[in-house]
Amino acid sequence: MSAFVGGNAVTLLENGADYFPALREAIEAAEREIFLETYIFENDGVGRTIAAALSRAAARGVAVRVLVDGFGGRSFVRALMPGLLADGVGVLIYRRELENFALRRRRLRRMHRKLAVVDGRVAFVGGINIIDDLTHDGPPNPRYDYAVRVEGPLVEPILHSMHHLWRLVAWAGLRRRNPQPLIAPARTEPAGSVRAGFLIRDNLRHRRDIEEAYLDAIDSARREVLIVCAYFFPGRRFRQALVDAAARGVEVRLLLQGVSDHPMLHYATRALYPFFLARGIRLFEYRHSYLHAKVAVVDERWATVGSSNIDPFSLLLAREANVVIEDAGFAGRLRKSLERARAAGARELRREDWGRLPRMGRAASWLAYQCVRLALGIAGYGGRH
Repeated sequence: MSAFVGGNAVTLLENGADYFPALREAIEAAEREIFLETYIFENDGVGRTIAAALSRAAARGVAVRVLVDGFGGRSFVRALMPGLLADGVGVLIYRRELENFALRRRRLRRMHRKLAVVDGRVAFVGGINIIDDLTHDGPPNPRYDYAVRVEGPLVEPILHSMHHLWRLVAWAGLRRRNPQPLIAPARTEPAGSVRAGFLIRDNLRHRRDIEEAYLDAIDSARREVLIVCAYFFPGRRFRQALVDAAARGVEVRLLLQGVSDHPMLHYATRALYPFFLARGIRLFEYRHSYLHAKVAVVDERWATVGSSNIDPFSLLLAREANVVIEDAGFAGRLRKSLERARAAGARELRREDWGRLPRMGRAASWLAYQCVRLALGIAGYGGRH
């Protein structure tokens, strides 16, 4: 984890309606260098708009470097990547997919980060892929997610992480040293008053940084823990931290998916509901649209926004990135946004609600829970996580 640093300006961006115009504006203003990382880069209206902005930047002489995951970006490789390469955009693919099905660790280790840095001046961190918020076969409302726009000293560790991963993937593909020094180093002069840190998860020195930051915040909570998570399948330590907080009198609330694009994980998560409900933890399911957010607020003083879900795939396997913010103003704004979403589109589940569910529904949750655990076991993970 990077140390908390002050002097930052951090702007909350809600959904693609806020994020994509801000990202495009930064790309259009770029003069020297752009780094962009994403899990999904879809060939839709949003994807083509961002791709066109990147191509225009390259035509102006800006060094543009785009890193896309090989699994999430399979359609990108076929549809958008050839045109970007022809326009002079640098593109790398993280672990390109070659097999149709496998549960080996290597297959499951994805690049799930959603980051951008422009001219070493402005950075974006969050959970929003380059994809339209509205899906043809999903709910009629936009996918619900968050990102932040950052200026100030925190841009430096974000840029360092992106540059390091770019060089690592380039080396893995070419099998030779490819230094590619930064053209636009990070600008570290103060831009605001917010204290924040940058967290990554990888398989070397930062395996548990994001999880430990969550656990530290939960352990120190005195009034409220509010977690909003798309895919929520915590290990024993995380579950116990939430239970201990509730036992101290902390109000612990979880806002989770009610409409899921991955039914297996949704049903597996539901198998944990009786455990949480029996211990005083409140559960809400968001049904207005697909909930894709990965954020939290603790005591209206600590907040995190990023790409990491609270499940084994994010916490044990994928490359992830979050910002952690210690600022009452930002935490308050995020909490108010989450409360609006909860009031407008979520339903609370109580202990008696679970008991009223048909037996087949409860059995499906138990079966999904066992399947997810089996998949992790086959991939080589188990034990207390």
